[in-house]
Amino acid sequence: MFLLVNPTGSKLWRLKYRLDGKEKLLAFGAYPEVTLAQARLKRERARKQISEGKDPSELKKQQRQQSKVEALTFRVIAERWYRGNTELAEKTWAIGTAKKVRLYLEKDIYPAIGKKPLVDITRIDLINLNENMEKRGAFEPAAKVRRWLAAILGEAFDRGEVSQNVALNLKPSIHSSGVISTHHSFIPFTELGRLLDTIQTANTHTLVKSAINLLALTAVRPSELRLAEWPEFDLDNRLWHIPAERMKMRKGHTVPLTDQALELLKQVKAINPDGYLFKLSHKPFSENTIQQALNRAGYKGRQTGHGFRHLLSTELNERGYNSDWIETQLAHRSENKIRGVYNHAEYLEQRAKMMQEWANSIDALRAGAKVVAFGKEARA
Repeated sequence: MFLLVNPTGSKLWRLKYRLDGKEKLLAFGAYPEVTLAQARLKRERARKQISEGKDPSELKKQQRQQSKVEALTFRVIAERWYRGNTELAEKTWAIGTAKKVRLYLEKDIYPAIGKKPLVDITRIDLINLNENMEKRGAFEPAAKVRRWLAAILGEAFDRGEVSQNVALNLKPSIHSSGVISTHHSFIPFTELGRLLDTIQTANTHTLVKSAINLLALTAVRPSELRLAEWPEFDLDNRLWHIPAERMKMRKGHTVPLTDQALELLKQVKAINPDGYLFKLSHKPFSENTIQQALNRAGYKGRQTGHGFRHLLSTELNERGYNSDWIETQLAHRSENKIRGVYNHAEYLEQRAKMMQEWANSIDALRAGAKVVAFGKEARA
C-alpha cells in the first residue's frame, strides 16, 4: 500500500496487488479524509479477499452497481420509459396516448409503487395495484396499466436492473369476472336520434353536448376531438386538418365539415374563441368527460365516445358506400402505402358528400323520418 501524491497536491491511498498473474491497482480514497488507520483496515480486507481468490476491484464495482440499482425507484425507470416513448423514439406516442399514460401513472401507479425501490417490487404489489383499479370499475384502464407495467419492467430487465420481469402475464382480478368490455359499444343507428335528443335536454355543459354531436357527425376519435385547437380548422373551406402528432397512426388527417358541424363549431367558438375548443377552466376535457355524460344519459355499457366510429362504419357500409371512403374517413391505416396516398388525395370530395348525407340522415332521423339504405351502385 502507498500514498500517491499528485502534482495538484492531492494524496490518494492505493494498493498494488497481483491476481492471476496480472498486476492491479485498488483505490482506498483520499488522505486525510481516509486516515492511515482506515486505509490499513481496507488493505487487510482486500488482502483477505485476494487470499480467497476474489478480485477486490471487481467486488467494488459490483457493490457500486448494486448500490446504484438499489437507489432506483419505480418512478425513476417509469419516467425514463415515458421519456423514451414521448421524446427519444423515432415514432413517438400520439399526444392523446402520452396524456393517457401520464394520467394513470400519476393517478394509480405512482401512489402505489412510485417511491418503492425497483428491486423491492413484487408481483403481489402489482396484483394489488390492478385489483384496486378494478374494484372501482376501471377495467379497461387496468388492462392498459398491466401492459405498461410489463413494458416498464421489461426495459429494466433488459438493462440488467432487475433479475426478472414480475409484471409479465398479469391477469385481471376476480372483480372483472363476467365483465364484458364496452370499449367499442354502440347503439343501432335507429336509436341515434333519441340519444342525441336525450343529450340535448340533459343537465350537461353545452360544450359537452356539442362534443358528443360532433363525434356523431365526424367519427373522429374522442382524443382527437377533445384536444382540437382552432388553428387546425379552415372553416371557410369546411375542413379540419388534424396534425400527425395527434393522430393514432401518426399521419395528418383531413376531416370534411358538414353544414351541421359548422353550425356546432360556431356555437363552440362563441364560448371558447381561441386555443382548445373543448376546455373547461382553461384545460381540455378529461378523457372521461364525454363517457360520463353518455353514462348519465342512460347509455352506460351501450354507447361510448369511440363507439360513434363503429356506428358510422356499420351504417355507411350497410348503405353501400365505398368502403375506401369510409376507411379513409376513419383514418384507418391503408394496407397499401400508394393506395393510402391516393385515398387522401382523391377521396376528399367523395367523403364530403358522404358525410353531408350522413349528417342529413341524422337530422331526418331526429325529425322522425325513416332513413333507408341506398343502392351500392350509387355509392361506388
